[in-house]
Amino acid sequence: MNGVRTTSGRKVDPFGPKFRKLPKRALRRVGVVDVGSNSIRLVVFDGAARSPAYFYNEKIMAGLGQDMARTGRLNPEGIKRGLSALRRFAALARSMDIEPLTCVATAAVREAEDGPAFQAQVERETGLKLHVIDGAEEARLSAQGVLLGWPEAHGLVCDIGGNSMELAELGGGKVGLRATSPLGPFRLQQVSEDALKGHIDAILSDLLAEMGGDHKRLYLVGGSWRAIARLDMERRNYPMTVLHEYRMTPDDVAETVRWIARHDLSALRARTGISSSRMELVPLASQVLSRLVQVFAPEELNVSSYGIREGLLYEHMSRDLRRRDPLLEAARFTEKQMARLPGFGKKLYHFLLPLFPDMPPERDRLMRAACLLHDTAWRAHPDYRAEACFDNVTRANMAALSHPERVFLGVALLHRYKNSRAKSPMAPLFDLLDKNHLREAEILGKAMRFGAMFAIDDPSDAGKLVHVPGKRIELKLTATGRDLMGEVARSRFRSLGEAMGAEAVIS
Repeated sequence: MNGVRTTSGRKVDPFGPKFRKLPKRALRRVGVVDVGSNSIRLVVFDGAARSPAYFYNEKIMAGLGQDMARTGRLNPEGIKRGLSALRRFAALARSMDIEPLTCVATAAVREAEDGPAFQAQVERETGLKLHVIDGAEEARLSAQGVLLGWPEAHGLVCDIGGNSMELAELGGGKVGLRATSPLGPFRLQQVSEDALKGHIDAILSDLLAEMGGDHKRLYLVGGSWRAIARLDMERRNYPMTVLHEYRMTPDDVAETVRWIARHDLSALRARTGISSSRMELVPLASQVLSRLVQVFAPEELNVSSYGIREGLLYEHMSRDLRRRDPLLEAARFTEKQMARLPGFGKKLYHFLLPLFPDMPPERDRLMRAACLLHDTAWRAHPDYRAEACFDNVTRANMAALSHPERVFLGVALLHRYKNSRAKSPMAPLFDLLDKNHLREAEILGKAMRFGAMFAIDDPSDAGKLVHVPGKRIELKLTATGRDLMGEVARSRFRSLGEAMGAEAVIS
């Protein structure tokens, strides 16, 4: 089996009970420490909502698992750096009143002969208790992290660390088969160059037999995959650098792997900002990814910024909370925190809905989100509100939002504040949408631009919109609406009609 270990997907829940015992106050802030083979990271989530904010995020590239495949022991310098980082993280948690931290350790600590000694030393010197998880549990938690970002994810999660690579099957909101393998770059450093391809292929062949090959999508979790995706962006001159939900085809992967091999790594690091310790592992990780694509033959690869840490948070969410849309939850939270009139977004949505009959569900959710976010940049300088809206949503740490959907929302919000997008500094990103979708986003933005200033309370109390496709849009005013329909409102209503290619009629 070449070191591959599998499990049937049996539910293992070492952390759920611990989370459930936390007081309700503490659930507003949840701290997680992930002790991996290469990095050690502290993440503090602000809230247990469906789309939590990252209140604090710090990473140290300790390299605990470096040389472990050769020595069987944790790297001495990694131990020193790791203990220093964990002492700091424990102190930070105390200062943020986040105790206890949930700390998980993966391949390096579980497989090193001095792993138990390191575990004891951490608890003795920092007070933190490391939960050492096996490969199957690591795969499950990573897959749950993907579900936090993609509730409808269906395919195969591939989580690469320094000393291992885990696979997990996703479908119907559940984690299925899981497997772990020794395909981490630290381990592969001990394999001779001549034997490397055969070694990788033999392990992947066993994984294919265990996990099956009918997976159209691969979800890539782990810093090495994200580094390769960032390099793919650089090669393609891709206009956005948000890695979450970045998508690659098998052809993209093949070309980027060849491109990496032709370039100097230090030059690529300078161009992309990837750390030297991460870039050092990219050549080996790219060989694994290249063979992974060849063996499993997916149609698409999706990059996930969510993994074990988010999987731990997902662990204690209720079933009802898991079913909610992460995008809409984030938009509601943002409106509540930043809008002048929280709650108006829902009223605006219902007022504008008659303009968009037969809207498909995937577009409806974007309209709902846009209406919730339409007034969250009001504190920005008026000359920059349009760009601020666009920038905020395209770079926001939001889940369940593809890159084209980010741009659609951005363009809609830009037009909420600005009639024209000519000479916009954001223009390169517009190319992620085709002309029809750009026009749809502009129409939505101009509809919000009119509706948001037409009435300050509930625009539905002031008028009712009627749409006759291809002919006219009509605003039927109430008595209240007649007093509100001033010159600016009339001008914005006419602009909306022009964008829709329809006569704008007020009655």
